[in-house]
Amino acid sequence: MKEKNKRNIRNLWNTAAALWSIAIVLSLTGCENPYVYNTGNPVPTHVPDRVDTGFIVTRPDSYDSADTAILVGRDEAENTVTFLNLDLGRKYTLTMDGTTRLYDKYGEGISISQLKRGDIVDVTFLKSKKHLTSMQLSSQAWSYTNVERYEINEARNEISIGSEVYKLTSKTQYISEDRSIELMDLNASDVLSFQGIDNQIFTVRVEKGHGYLRLANDENFIGGWIEIGQSQIRQITEDMLLAVPEGSYQVNVTNRGGGGIKSVVIRRNEETELDVGDLTVPEPQSGVVLFSVTPSAAELYIDGTKVDTSGPVTLEYGLHQLIARAEGYQSVTQYIRVMQKSTGVNVVLDANGGAEVPMPSADPADTVENYYRVYVDAPENVEVYLDGNYVGVSPCSFRKAEGTHVITLRKTDYETRSYTVQIDDTERDLSYSFADLG
Repeated sequence: MKEKNKRNIRNLWNTAAALWSIAIVLSLTGCENPYVYNTGNPVPTHVPDRVDTGFIVTRPDSYDSADTAILVGRDEAENTVTFLNLDLGRKYTLTMDGTTRLYDKYGEGISISQLKRGDIVDVTFLKSKKHLTSMQLSSQAWSYTNVERYEINEARNEISIGSEVYKLTSKTQYISEDRSIELMDLNASDVLSFQGIDNQIFTVRVEKGHGYLRLANDENFIGGWIEIGQSQIRQITEDMLLAVPEGSYQVNVTNRGGGGIKSVVIRRNEETELDVGDLTVPEPQSGVVLFSVTPSAAELYIDGTKVDTSGPVTLEYGLHQLIARAEGYQSVTQYIRVMQKSTGVNVVLDANGGAEVPMPSADPADTVENYYRVYVDAPENVEVYLDGNYVGVSPCSFRKAEGTHVITLRKTDYETRSYTVQIDDTERDLSYSFADLG
């Protein structure tokens, strides 16, 4: 009898344990039925508290972090995107999949191909899984596209666009052809797009860059002039290399009334050679020019040489640069073309106190001993050009002149690079070392 009671107690214990296990299963599976069944009659039973397993079921719209950042990279093979945080300046990478949602700044769905490197975006993501939940062009960001007229002040880290002045930051990204560049890689002739928030610029993108133009067989045109479309007019010097906005141009090369027009296509970061050996230059012919200058006390310079305008001035046929200035008046710089035996030119200066144009010095004592120099130390053994004019092979130097200048580095079989630099007016020499040509 005692053994039978023990078996009965053991059976009751096993039944209770089974009921307890069923209750736990129902609780974990979310079953809301508070009953379990044995012999067919519902029996109320206690449901234990829900057990926290630490497992979280994520939905496609789940995220635990949000950020406003710059899209700085994408790896299509790994299906990842890299961002630069605007607060701390740190980069981080997230994975994408079919659940990642992409929007324009108005909340309309877009594809990944409609997003560009350098875009300012609002993102949500699961930090624990490094999974990108959503990415939207930031509604906080403003943009200017295809800007041709702007002014970069590298010393103050500022860019003026119209009447507005914006700040460049340590996080600002400079992009050309989907690769990172430096601020000094920009050329004043480049067409740029800008993105930023408030008064800060975070992305500068080159929409239309620049290439390089070199004249071949130009011996007869040294000292003459080259006109490249409406882009620039320059006096021709030996071995010059000009930075020119990419595009198609009509190039007019003249000297002493001769020369001609040729077509050329400039491609970004490429050097184009224009052969002018078939253009003829006649024997020098001269014409007489009578200048009428207001005010009469103004000084007049032709091709950098001061001339006396009280009588006729004899000039060779062709294009000439004219600079006029007077105290209390805005200086005038223009070009005149002499193509006949006699002509007249009127020059009027406005009395508005504008900035003066620095005049070339004719002082023979102005030698290397009494002015400061700019040195290009690296990379070595490359051709150096200042504003298109050949300087020498590095390491080399040139006379220091305050202002914005373009230093171009060239070496056969290497990519030509140009850098925009701002040279100060301090009484000291200045040195530059640039990266090796790629």
